[in-house]
Amino acid sequence: MDSIFSDRIADVPRSFIREILKVALDHSFISFGGGLPNRALFPVEEIKVAAVKVFDTFGSDVLQYADSEGLKVLRELVSRRYKEKKGLDIPPDRILITTGSQQGIDLMGKALVNEGDDVVIDEPCYLAAIQAFSLYRPKFHPVPMNENGMNVGIFKKLMSKIKPKLIYTVPNFQNPSGISYSEATRRAMAGVISGTKSILLEDDPYGEIRFAGKQLPSFMTMIPDNTVMLGSFSKIVSPGVRLGWLVAPPALMEKVLIAKQAADLHTSNYIQSIVYQYMIDNDVEKHIKKICECYGRQCQAMMDSIREFCPSSVTHSRPEGGMFLWATMPEGASSRQLLDLAVKEKVLFVPGDPFYIGKKDSNTMRLNFTCSNEAEIRMGIERLGTAMKKLLK
Repeated sequence: MDSIFSDRIADVPRSFIREILKVALDHSFISFGGGLPNRALFPVEEIKVAAVKVFDTFGSDVLQYADSEGLKVLRELVSRRYKEKKGLDIPPDRILITTGSQQGIDLMGKALVNEGDDVVIDEPCYLAAIQAFSLYRPKFHPVPMNENGMNVGIFKKLMSKIKPKLIYTVPNFQNPSGISYSEATRRAMAGVISGTKSILLEDDPYGEIRFAGKQLPSFMTMIPDNTVMLGSFSKIVSPGVRLGWLVAPPALMEKVLIAKQAADLHTSNYIQSIVYQYMIDNDVEKHIKKICECYGRQCQAMMDSIREFCPSSVTHSRPEGGMFLWATMPEGASSRQLLDLAVKEKVLFVPGDPFYIGKKDSNTMRLNFTCSNEAEIRMGIERLGTAMKKLLK
């Protein structure tokens, strides 16, 4: 049977997180494993009202085929929000509505990457990006992260040796590390990329979920001709709507649009209409502020609990936003082995291995703090600390 499968699909592993989520269905577990927003913050009633209003206003038209580019009024809304929140002048015709920002990653792979092409990624890297790009069989070049983002010295040396088609980054509250690229790192990287044909893919699903620090400039302000941006409604409305967008220079947008048409013709007209209606009828900024305040408390609860219950040799990132914290055990410790012990304590997390290319038995792990309340976070980290002490004794 294996002989019928394509080489590209045979090389791509199943999502480790999807497998962990199956275990998390047992409610006796506390899970820090998924990348799930807090469902208590979903605007259920407001979305319900928006859905009814859409049907009352547009009737059967909302159930019809639509433009591949996406609903014009929704693209105009995204354009306005870029102007108001980031000072970016992004015309609506440079915005493509996607079925989740994850589709944007795949469309960039389709449009740009041939087998063997060089693709630079941060290390650790968002594992679904690794999974998506792996289908196109590139040569990955991971660049280690430090507390300021991608290691600029290593990036400069690498760029002097190769001419990558694509450079993939999550500069704000990176998944999995929670680290944000400093302004100095962004400007240094932009200086290296400027004048080349490399495309920097700025994946920014968490950018609006900032609960500390200050907003930092997008790569789009520094190297607009080299930058493609991805955004998402998953974290400010709901992940279940599967609605995101892609911003690209005109020449590249034409190719990405063709790839979109080949993938699914267009993103759901029905869902786009409901999300647009919700966005214009409600105080979205007030809702986002509520999310930020909640996640800030949850993140602090996790950091406080790590200090209280985990061995002092365990270090962690200090996110200013987003949904994740990255913990590191002493060199030589295996987070895979820790997971086996943690399962016995009924707590889950994602070991670091899936976020690396070809690395086994890493001493790192990703912890999600948004899907558990503060009491659950404290209890879960206490369980995790018990497992760590058994591993590191």
